[in-house]
Amino acid sequence: MYACAKFVSAPALVRNSSRLLCRPVSASLLSRPEARTDELGSTPAPQNALLQAVRREVHTSSISQDIDTAAKFIGAGAATVGVAGSGAGIGTVFGSLIIGYARNPSLKQQLFSYAILGFALSEAMGLFCLMVAFLILFAM
Repeated sequence: MYACAKFVSAPALVRNSSRLLCRPVSASLLSRPEARTDELGSTPAPQNALLQAVRREVHTSSISQDIDTAAKFIGAGAATVGVAGSGAGIGTVFGSLIIGYARNPSLKQQLFSYAILGFALSEAMGLFCLMVAFLILFAM
């Protein structure tokens, strides 16, 4: 236990960790140790700096494209869940129609008109969710 505490509290480790925590994740992952300047103040060769800039540009663009694609799929999936809710709503509407008709058959016409209204509203919400999913996938 004492060895772990001594290892964790080493000054160099704390200094390097705090620098990494303050930087964005993409900058921490994309920075190369050979391109950094050491503590003596020497600068990297111009060829290494150019190579690092090219590498960073390629990695950043591919990473950002992957993140955008993943966000599109997650958003479209979340919007598609609304279609399932629409199906559950339609089932509830017609289930309530059957129960209401069984309790009071004389209100058949009024119950049916309310059921059609509930079906239309539920279906419209489902179509709206599907439209949003397609917009997320293909328009952004």
